Amino acid sequence: AEHSPHERLKLDAFRMPPDGRLSSMKISVVLTTYNQPAWLEKVIWGYSTQSFQNFEVVVADDGSTSDTLLLVKRLQLATGLDIKHVWNEDQGFRKCTILNRAIIETSGDYLVFSDGDCIPHPDFLECHYRMAKPNLALSGGCVRLSKTVSDRITSQDVTDGNATRVSWLFKQGLRSPKDIAKARAGSLGGLLDHVTTTRATFNGSNTSVEKDAVLRVNGFDERMRYGGLDRELGERLENDGLRYRQVRHRAVCVHLWHERPYMDEKGLARNNVIRYETKQRNCTWTPYGIVQQRDERPLSRAA
Repeated sequence: AEHSPHERLKLDAFRMPPDGRLSSMKISVVLTTYNQPAWLEKVIWGYSTQSFQNFEVVVADDGSTSDTLLLVKRLQLATGLDIKHVWNEDQGFRKCTILNRAIIETSGDYLVFSDGDCIPHPDFLECHYRMAKPNLALSGGCVRLSKTVSDRITSQDVTDGNATRVSWLFKQGLRSPKDIAKARAGSLGGLLDHVTTTRATFNGSNTSVEKDAVLRVNGFDERMRYGGLDRELGERLENDGLRYRQVRHRAVCVHLWHERPYMDEKGLARNNVIRYETKQRNCTWTPYGIVQQRDERPLSRAA
């Protein structure tokens, strides 16, 4: 029988075992980047030291120059990691578009979303793997660094473990109490996640979820620009019945400093309108996502 594009995506998706056992689960790490090869190199070396090994890295590149592609090819050989490079032509900020293309290219059954400027702790993927459950998204945390500290981190510091070690980061200038708490939580991470007042949400820098759940709501809304694009997807997932779990003190990455020249007031205002509609109409599906067939199914449960 002939299937619609949405049905084909669902049939192609890997599903979690019904009993929640994840011993054979493969993770696809989706990293967004744009003309930051020096930062991306540090991040990929971070994935080369992961205690969990059954994963691939998919670089979602929103129009970088050839420097990023050359870096990926070099690191494929240097690290031995399974790395894919998915590229958009540079036509302005199109992060949602390249993320949707990257999702299609993933071969894992479980997705970890992060950025090409976020160095993972060595047990980062193991934490996401251990706590993954069907119909659940994990909301991780970031230790945000200043430009000075970010510049001081070398690839050797990453592979040696210094870049995610709180004592070393403190010596380099990390001073934020909240970030120090995340960096040194260790065995207390579960307790801190339980008592934190921060709400668990879909954060593009550190969130994991079943691939099938993302396909079910048609991925990212490609109308969205910078500011809340990840939250909008998270809100549709929540409307579709997904729950969130706070792991910000257990699944931790180190966020390197960078400027944000793509911030735009008009874009933020437009994003707020889209998010308002998502909430008010209880939308689960976006017609501006992976499958762009506007009449394939209603925008919300009530439609």
